[in-house]
Amino acid sequence: MAAHIPLTDEEAADRAHRVEELLQRVESMTDPQARATVTELLQPLLELYGEGLARIMAAAVTAGGASLGSALAADELVGHLLLLHGLHPSDAETRVRKAVERAAPRLGGASAELVAVEADGGPADDETGAAPGGPVARVRLRRRGGCRSTVPALRAALEEAIRDAAPEIVRVEIEEAAPPAAVIPVDSLLRGRSGAGTS
Repeated sequence: MAAHIPLTDEEAADRAHRVEELLQRVESMTDPQARATVTELLQPLLELYGEGLARIMAAAVTAGGASLGSALAADELVGHLLLLHGLHPSDAETRVRKAVERAAPRLGGASAELVAVEADGGPADDETGAAPGGPVARVRLRRRGGCRSTVPALRAALEEAIRDAAPEIVRVEIEEAAPPAAVIPVDSLLRGRSGAGTS
């Protein structure tokens, strides 16, 4: 067997996109028997790799504690695979909070904070068709003076970061915080008064 050649993060991301493209081609197959055969092949393969990952994570936590499991999950590719198989050690709220923090450099001077991750009680999502009841991320966006990005671009950057980190989130709700009120320093008001009195 050939020696394993590690992939760079870019190469790993490229492979992930390729897998997604191939899965879409499988779904669009017009021959139902061929589609069923490929799906039948993929299902036990995914279950096998999922079981292998579960055993690796269990052994890692037993040997090195929760910190080792978290260190493994911090790797972008490993974390993605753990999410795919429902094995990620961090809960949705923790992952969303970190995603919002990591998105900061892409917000062009604006800032964002996670308000809550909570169960959805509303109607099904019109765009995705997701049923209510899944987790919803509520984020507060605050634009500052000189912020170069438009609100739709900021929303898109936040939503992408959150959905990558927590695919189980059914909806991202982003509220824009009101800009802080302009405050005039008291001493400048007093200086203006005293100047008016002496003229």
